[in-house]
Amino acid sequence: MKFILHFILLLSFFKSFSQEKDLSYFMDHAQKNSPLLIDYKNQIQSTKLDSLVNLAARKPQINANLFGNYAPILNNLGYDNTITNGQTFYGLVGFNQKLLSKNRINTQSQTYKLIREGLVLNKKIALKDLNKTIISQYISASATSDLIFYNQKIDRLLNEEAVILKKMAQNSIYKQTDYLLFSATVKQQDLILLGLKQQYQNDLGLLYYLSGETDTSFVHLKKPEIILRSELPLDKSIFFKTFQTDSLKLKNQDKLIDNAYKPSISLLGDAGYMSTFANLPYKNFGLSLGFGISIPIYDGNQRDLQHQKTAIALATNLGYKSNFSKQYQQQLLILNQKLKQVSEIDQQLKSQVQISEALIEANKKLLLSGDAQITEFLLAISYSISIQNSISQNDINKLQLINEINYWSLNE
Repeated sequence: MKFILHFILLLSFFKSFSQEKDLSYFMDHAQKNSPLLIDYKNQIQSTKLDSLVNLAARKPQINANLFGNYAPILNNLGYDNTITNGQTFYGLVGFNQKLLSKNRINTQSQTYKLIREGLVLNKKIALKDLNKTIISQYISASATSDLIFYNQKIDRLLNEEAVILKKMAQNSIYKQTDYLLFSATVKQQDLILLGLKQQYQNDLGLLYYLSGETDTSFVHLKKPEIILRSELPLDKSIFFKTFQTDSLKLKNQDKLIDNAYKPSISLLGDAGYMSTFANLPYKNFGLSLGFGISIPIYDGNQRDLQHQKTAIALATNLGYKSNFSKQYQQQLLILNQKLKQVSEIDQQLKSQVQISEALIEANKKLLLSGDAQITEFLLAISYSISIQNSISQNDINKLQLINEINYWSLNE
């Protein structure tokens, strides 16, 4: 009866595992729900609009102005009429056209282009960070799922043997204490299995959380297909490009500083009505044309000071770039070294699996004939579980290392 009840519980667990989800499901939802990625997307769009605003500002600026003024003189008391003209009215449409050199226009355009490139790079890095986090959690959850299936296999084996051992103990082939010891082991295995199920449920919950989803469904995770990809040259790395973009921004800033000290020329003009109503007001329609030139002469040496600040920022960026280059190479060397070590351990563990399986099969046969030592059989089971746990942890380490290497060496 106990075995049947246990079998029903296992069937209900497999039923809850009938639904499957893969890594791409969680990655797609995480990208869709990430406020940081949405923020970068909006910033990129905003930069495009800033560029269009700057382009529009270079076009003629046309304004309409309407002004009226009356300054009466009462009993010889009032403003000087030669200043106020008594009354003034004008309605004008004026325009202002800045004349910019091609160099200044190109520098301004480059500014917005570099800002956008920087945001695009930051968005790609944020996407890489998010994918790395999702993959890492998926690996952990999937490994727990594998452990559940293995421990269910052990659990079924123990329960099957427990039924046989109970009959043999009743027939005095084995001691009653041997049966009680075996039953205690079965209970302990049930507890381990329950703990793994709870851990898997928590791992799934965290995976949903990282994906921005509100879900508690108990699903089976497909085995993650995570392979080691070819490494990119350092100068092609997205992380390295951020230093290059920052350097270009600073050099462009130097050009903007120089452009601010070049003469600026504007064409001015207006047309409309302007009158004091003192003389033929109906003829006071007209227009005017002019120009304005602004030439910086002296500002307290601010230009040189700003160039010095830019030079310091360039030197700082170069220092970070140099340090990153060294750490990048060293980091990949360490990660590949660890991956090699994990592969070596994997070979050793696989050879031990064959031994553990052979021990269990041999003890099962001896158990049926009454020649087995219960403690030896339980030791074989314990050894097999220990090996499987080690394999699972080693697989996790291997996949996590591949995930980390791909993070640094790929631009995806």
